[in-house]
Amino acid sequence: MGAALEAALRGPRGANPLVGAVVVDPAGRHLVTGFHRGAGTAHAEADAISQATAAGLDLSGCTMVVTLEPCNHVGRTGPCAEAIIAAGITDVVYAVDDPHDPAAGGAATLRAAGVRVRSGLGAAESLDLNRQWFEAVTAKRPFVTLHIAQTLDSRIAAEDGTSQWISSPESLADNHAIRSRIDAILVGTQTVLVDNPRLTARNASGALAASQPVRAVMGLRDFPAGAAVRGTDGLVAHLRTRDPREALTMLYRSGTRHVMVEGGSRILSAFLSTGLVDELIVYLAPTLLGSGTPALGSLGITTLADAQQWDWDGSDGGAVRKLGRDLRLHLRPQRTVALDPQPTRDSAEPAQGGY
Repeated sequence: MGAALEAALRGPRGANPLVGAVVVDPAGRHLVTGFHRGAGTAHAEADAISQATAAGLDLSGCTMVVTLEPCNHVGRTGPCAEAIIAAGITDVVYAVDDPHDPAAGGAATLRAAGVRVRSGLGAAESLDLNRQWFEAVTAKRPFVTLHIAQTLDSRIAAEDGTSQWISSPESLADNHAIRSRIDAILVGTQTVLVDNPRLTARNASGALAASQPVRAVMGLRDFPAGAAVRGTDGLVAHLRTRDPREALTMLYRSGTRHVMVEGGSRILSAFLSTGLVDELIVYLAPTLLGSGTPALGSLGITTLADAQQWDWDGSDGGAVRKLGRDLRLHLRPQRTVALDPQPTRDSAEPAQGGY
């Protein structure tokens, strides 16, 4: 389970949880390790089985150890429970149940097929690994990534309003890679009116990536019919609200499960002050301006004791990476409430079936 948890950290956070899977043979020898690389890619279980198939390994009678209950639904990928059964795996050990209604029920499917299923091993670690994703799923809102590109002195634009480009080309490329895998990108009307951004995902040559996010503009003001954000593909949404929670509800109802907030300081501060940010990515340029537009406004914090605390996030390449001249800082909210390490179980499973 430790190896599965470590593998899970290689994936990116977002609409899907971080998941790792390890297959061991009846003698306990480690055969293959899989992990999930993000929405639309093979799940960790399928990744491990695919590796075994490519290597000519027979998984009959083997045990799969996975950090989350195998899924039971057909989305952009097939159900992992069925893949496990087809591979001949006879034992599955997973950490915690999947709270996502469309995907839940994999354990029951496995048991019905005669697979021995046990849960609870590594539950506390798995819950901590994906605590923000669990919170978003439970609240029925999108997972929120907040992105800031700033100078050393926390400026996102110079005094005259110029901001292109504070970040290095390498940071811009990394940001566009994230854009290509999210469901929506959100800015405020002020950003659209001042910067006229396209908000598209582009590759190194500047061409549009195959997958594009919905371009969401939050605010009450109208923006011009010719604004670049409107594009020609219909992937634009005007969220007529100034309430971040209401904006997320609108996006969730339209099918968005992962949104990246990229707007100006007012939008960034609004999401941070309401505690709705699950992941923070900061591109820090070795540049000083001394004056200009600050990255953040007031968060409603008046004393150090109330300051927001964040943890370094080791997933998806690590907490700190050098991109060109910049540093890419990756953080998630600090855990403030103890997690219950006890997993929920399918009612058909007796209590003694867990670890």
